[in-house]
Amino acid sequence: LGKAVIARFAGSGTRHIMLLAHMDTVYTHGTLAKRPYRVNGNRAYGPGIADDKSGVAIILHTLSLLRALEFNEYGTLTVVINGDEEISSPGTRKLIQGMGAEHEFVFSCEPHLVKHDEIALATSGIGSATLTVHGRSAHAGVNPELGRNAIIELAHQLLQTNDLSDAEHGIKFNWTLSNGGNTRNVIPELATASADVRVRKISDFEAIEKRFRDRVQNQLIPDTHVEAGFERRRVPLEVTEASRDLGTKAQKIYAEIGRSLSIDETGNGGGTDAAFAAASGKPVTVESFGLTGFGYHSSEEEYVDLDSVEPRLYLLTRLIMDAARGR
Repeated sequence: LGKAVIARFAGSGTRHIMLLAHMDTVYTHGTLAKRPYRVNGNRAYGPGIADDKSGVAIILHTLSLLRALEFNEYGTLTVVINGDEEISSPGTRKLIQGMGAEHEFVFSCEPHLVKHDEIALATSGIGSATLTVHGRSAHAGVNPELGRNAIIELAHQLLQTNDLSDAEHGIKFNWTLSNGGNTRNVIPELATASADVRVRKISDFEAIEKRFRDRVQNQLIPDTHVEAGFERRRVPLEVTEASRDLGTKAQKIYAEIGRSLSIDETGNGGGTDAAFAAASGKPVTVESFGLTGFGYHSSEEEYVDLDSVEPRLYLLTRLIMDAARGR
């Protein structure tokens, strides 16, 4: 937990640039044996190959290109590849935030979906809401009336907090886990649930937490105790005018090789380490410099589009060179 690979390259210039990726995946042990690495046409398959092995590969080969070009006009070129991104970087978030504050630019190399050749100026903030209900156990057949059913109270709470999402403001609140009881013939004294929360702005965390806590004040079963928890696990990356300018620059670079680059400002649900890197407000931070991919975090076979390798290498290498030169 929290281990990271860090490399620093000292150059002759004054601008400090950071490249960011992660080496962990969401797959359980044994997945690689069932879904091994293979190439079929212009697709390379394998668990984690897009998210985010492609980002690691892009960084390594970009460094190789810069070395081959004998380019070192940056002040410092820093690489950070962490190992716990998929669980919201609990061991490395402070490291990434601190290192981000030391740089003028952060280019994060998460993948982008096959249907969009794009980079992202915004990502979602991620939170977690929890409910713990304490009731009273009793024999389900002999004297159930003496019990206080924690599952029923939890069900009540889930139903009355099931409409907290706000599509207009990009707030998503979804219950995803629940558990209660441990024996069939016992009224359950404990039940728990967890929700996944997504926001576009830091200020939205406070709004959704308040609405959640206000709702759970209304209880159904007397003598039960409801504990509500809320954790802000990952801050959102918000759009800035500086990141918009950099996005425009990236589009011009892409156009040099006859390609069109889309810019995503929606922060449409995914959260990444780019937000931690940008938290100080100093670096211009842009996401999704990895390869075009599909199937990450799903039961489908994950792959990357090999036709995206050369364009993406060109984009990131040129952007580093121009950022270092102050263009």
